[in-house]
Amino acid sequence: RRPSFEAIAVEPAGSPVLSGGQPGPHKIQGTGAGFVPQVLNTSVYDEVIRVADQDAIDMARRAAREEGMLVGISSGANLWAALQVAGRDKMRGKTIVTIACDTGERYLSNPLFAEQTPSVHDSTLLTARSTPLV
Repeated sequence: RRPSFEAIAVEPAGSPVLSGGQPGPHKIQGTGAGFVPQVLNTSVYDEVIRVADQDAIDMARRAAREEGMLVGISSGANLWAALQVAGRDKMRGKTIVTIACDTGERYLSNPLFAEQTPSVHDSTLLTARSTPLV
C-alpha cells in the first residue's frame, strides 16, 4: 500500500459501531448492521466517517438530479463522505475514489425518489405515442 493512500470507511451516524459507538436505527440500508463482523480487518482503513440518514438520502437524490446517477442510499452516503474528504485542505489536488455500491432502481417506489418520480397517466402516454420523433 502506498504511504499516501488513505482508506476511509463510511457508517451510519445512527449506528456508529465501527467508530466504537452503539448500534441503533438508521435509514442507510445495506450498512450499519449493528456489529463489527469478525472478518473485518479494521487495520485496513484509516478513518471512519459517520453519515446522517438525511445527508445520505439528499446526496442520492442529488446524484440522480445533477449527475444522472441512479444510486441508492448507501451510495449516497459514500458520495457524501467523499465530498467531505474532497473539501479538506490537505486533499486539494488529490484523487478521491468512492464506490457506488447499489442502484436506485429498487427505491423508485419508496420515499427516496417518490417526490422526484413523476406519475405517468394515460393522457401522458397517449400524447407520447402521437408525437412524432422527427
